[in-house]
This record gives sequence, C-alpha cells and structure tokens, in this order.
Amino acid sequence: MSAETLFHRIADHAHRADPYPLYAELREHGVARQDDGSYLVGTYHEIAELLHDPRISSDRRHRTVPDDLDSGQGVPPAFIGLDDPEHDRLRRLTMRPFGPPHSPGRVDALRDEIARIAEELIEGFADDGPVDIVDDFAYPLPVTVICRLLGVPTEDEPRFRAWSDTIVSGFDATPGEDPDQRRRAAAEARRTMALYLGELADSRRGRPSDDMLSALVNDEGPEGRLEPIELMATSVLLLIAGHETTVNLITNGVLTLLRHPDALARLRNDPTLMPRAVEELLRYEPPVQMLPQRTPLADVEISGVTIPRGAPLILVLASGNRDPLRFEAPERFDITRRDNQHFGFGSGVHSCFGAPLARVEARIALDTLLPRLESLRLTEDPPPYRTNPVLRGPRHLLLGPAG
Repeated sequence: MSAETLFHRIADHAHRADPYPLYAELREHGVARQDDGSYLVGTYHEIAELLHDPRISSDRRHRTVPDDLDSGQGVPPAFIGLDDPEHDRLRRLTMRPFGPPHSPGRVDALRDEIARIAEELIEGFADDGPVDIVDDFAYPLPVTVICRLLGVPTEDEPRFRAWSDTIVSGFDATPGEDPDQRRRAAAEARRTMALYLGELADSRRGRPSDDMLSALVNDEGPEGRLEPIELMATSVLLLIAGHETTVNLITNGVLTLLRHPDALARLRNDPTLMPRAVEELLRYEPPVQMLPQRTPLADVEISGVTIPRGAPLILVLASGNRDPLRFEAPERFDITRRDNQHFGFGSGVHSCFGAPLARVEARIALDTLLPRLESLRLTEDPPPYRTNPVLRGPRHLLLGPAG
C-alpha cells in the first residue's frame, strides 16, 4: 500500500490491537509524507534528532493552517504545548513543589500511600467473578494519587473521569471523522475542569497546606508565581497527564506479562527485576504511541526528505522503540534488557514531567498485582482497545479465574 496512507491505517481502530507491522512499514520509509500534507517519522535516531532540534516547535499555532483545539474557550495552552522560553518558565515554576531541587521528597513520600491504595483496590476484586484491570485497578489508582497530590477533595474525584475522557477524546485523530463536535466538547470539558481547579486553588490562597495546588498559589520563588490562568491550564495538564498515561502503562503491563508467562514467573522469583521490567514495558508497549503536534519553524531536512516550515509533523515514538538499528531483537520482550534508552517518556526539553511518579506507580501496582495474577487469566485476547491511537491501551482488560 502507499506510504501516503500510513497514518490513516495506523489510526484505523481495526489496527489498534497490533499497530506494530504498520510501524515496521513506516521504518522502511524513514520519513513518510501523508496525503493530508503531514509527515510521519518512525526511525529511532531521526526521532531523537528531531526531539532535540530547536527548530521543531511544540506549539500548534505555528502550523501553516493553525488548529488550536481550544480556540475561543479562554484557557491558554499548557506548557506541554509551548516553546521556550515560556515552556521553560512554566515548567520550572510547576516543578518547584513537585520534585528536585526544591521538593526532592514529594514523590518518595507518596510510596506508602500508593501501596495502600493498590492493596485496597485488590481487596475489592471479586473472588469468583471477572476482574476488569482497567476499571477496577489501573484507572482508580493513578487518578486517586494525582487528585490527592494536587489536593482535590475525595468526594470530587469521580467528576474527573468524565472530564478526562471527554478531553482525551478531543485528541483522537481518527481519519475520515469530523472532529469539530468532539473538539468542542473537549474544549468545554477542559474549561470546566480549569475553572474548578482555579477556584480550588484560590481557596487555598493564604491558607497553605501540604498539597501541590496550595504550594503553587502560596510559594513565592525567585520568578514569582503562576498567573491564575496559567495555574488553571497547568493544573488541568497535571491531572490529565498524571493519570491517563499511567492507566495505559499499568494495563499494558498486565497484558504483556500475562502474554509472557516466563517473564511473569521470573519477576515473581526475583522482584528486584521490576524496575527494569517497567522500563522494558515503556519501550515495548509505550502508553504514548506518538507525538502528533510538532511543527517545523523552518524547512528541515531529515533522511533526505525536506519537511516544510509549518507542516504537521508526527513522531511515532512506538515505532522508534522497536527500531532494529537501535535495539537488539526489538520485537522481543526482555525484562533484563540493559541498553534501554526508550521514548516511553519522550526525550529532550519536553520529556515527561511526571515520569518519576509514573515509574513509582507502575512498579508498586505491578508488584502488588503479581501474587494475584497467578490465579487469573485473560478472558479475551486481544482485549477491546480505546479508540485513541495516540494514548493506546485497552479500554477493558477482563481477567477470570485460572484453571
């Protein structure tokens, strides 16, 4: 088939369970211009080069035909969708209450709480009925953690699933579908969540507590504080990014381990392998499959192809993670793999802000699940997948009693 239809085929839900043959086809082309004028890149070294190239923008407004998803909704892009110096300023202000050097113990302090939540969720599994790893475990764990980290009251946590699902659906790049209605709904959900979080943060102003929202409105660093509208946009980003990708990481992890019983048995016998197993999961089944919102600020040549200024550029991270020119036996799931500089959390200045927390959550979640997985089996393989080709993961993962 034509390389110009690759993105259409990748985004087709029929290929969601196994997009990797299409990624192999993409790597054969290196850079593939699509029939809509966008460009796909799927080889490891070229993706790495572009992620570190200052001529590549993360701001969609630099495209020849701007497509800002939130136009007219009053909430500006979060720092993930901005370039330096604004990206750097907002990221550093947000990092102050989250991690080193100003708050080095924030993530480590959550370990006991994450383990307690994981144990409580597993205790709620039905003894004789099916377990849905997504709804019963992989979703509630990270959303509870991020809500408590930010300081969202427990009784308000259920509201975030509906908002989050609507927002994430706005990034669904399914070809042939009119995106306007979905994008409008996503923008409205983002606005509603932003207003809620802005009001919640404002209620902490002058009354500091130990949560991140409180720190963001009360801590005065050398660069000042986030403006109220910046705080709203940043808080929405933290809530969405803080759980959506981790849901997929945990769910893909369970599915992959059950498909590889030798690796599962080895982890049970040697739990010290779990950190490397999580890194291999991030390479082998990354929760973020591609970065669809990069834009060249000038004509850029890569692999002999000139990508024109303003053209949509899609970096297919999951394809780079299986590039045989970078990884030995890339199609093999190997929890002892050592040379594993994957794109599971991106790379460059936009590498994932919450990677330390996601790693801790995944390790604790899988450690806690390991004893239970011995008595469970997949009831459907492949499972039903979410429609989104960017944030790829099962919508449900049903496990039943083994034997």
